[in-house]
Amino acid sequence: MKNLLFLCALLFITTLTFSQDAEADPDAPKEGWTKGGTFTLLLNQSAFDNWLAGGQNNIAGNLGINYDLNYAKGDWTWDNKLIVAYGLTKIEDADLQKTDDRLEINSVVGKKASGNWFYSAFFNFRTQMDSAFDVDEDGNEFQTTHFFSPAYFQFGPGMLWKKSDNLKVNIAPATARLIFVHEDFTNFTGDAAIAFNEAGGYFGVEAGETTRFELGAAVGAYYKFNAMANVSVENILNLYSNYLEDPQNVDLDYTLNVVMTINKFLSTNLSFQTIYDDNAFKGFQIREVFGLGVNFGF
Repeated sequence: MKNLLFLCALLFITTLTFSQDAEADPDAPKEGWTKGGTFTLLLNQSAFDNWLAGGQNNIAGNLGINYDLNYAKGDWTWDNKLIVAYGLTKIEDADLQKTDDRLEINSVVGKKASGNWFYSAFFNFRTQMDSAFDVDEDGNEFQTTHFFSPAYFQFGPGMLWKKSDNLKVNIAPATARLIFVHEDFTNFTGDAAIAFNEAGGYFGVEAGETTRFELGAAVGAYYKFNAMANVSVENILNLYSNYLEDPQNVDLDYTLNVVMTINKFLSTNLSFQTIYDDNAFKGFQIREVFGLGVNFGF
């Protein structure tokens, strides 16, 4: 984790140094509202009939919304992003399974300090929309999450470095984080206790409690660029260190979205996300979605 933080800091310093020497950026914030986003539908399907090599019929679909609503006027800037993702897969002779589930809102307001620097305040909310299930050693299914359990709220003052709507870093050294969970997952009743015992706590929330408060430092970075004419690459990085408990265990949430445009409505989409949060899981969580997408801009 220390090496990762060093690389992130090096990237930030490099982009900051480059920005001081670069010419005027055509993507620099413009006065008034700027808005735009995409609705994406990814479909995957496999079918087999008398196929001796083997295989199971399956179909999968993913819906996604990525929407930006930004405002700039004088010394003020206000950036907002909505991310929604939901996916299902159906394998022959098996029940529907959730493959993706994400609801996230980000908002950062800033007042110019000097150059590309702004005094800032940010807000972040994330949760999932549907329930998730797992299976215990005896083959019994039990619920592990559902809407608003867990739910994360982060907010705090800081400094925003903003080169453009497509390149910005927010540093918030005094960030409060609240984690909300449903009491069923921390009361050691039924199969929910299994998830609690395995993680040493339900997303960090102690037994019998429904909330957890943390105070720490947060860094949020965003960088989007065109790798070539029809290929866009979006990077979203969030880091958090809790001063109150194991500050050396930095939480990480990194998302990479690559869109290879075929025409106005079709594209090949790759989404990769990795999360490290030792209160939820002792290791890296990884999600990857790849497929042909039907896109609608709005």
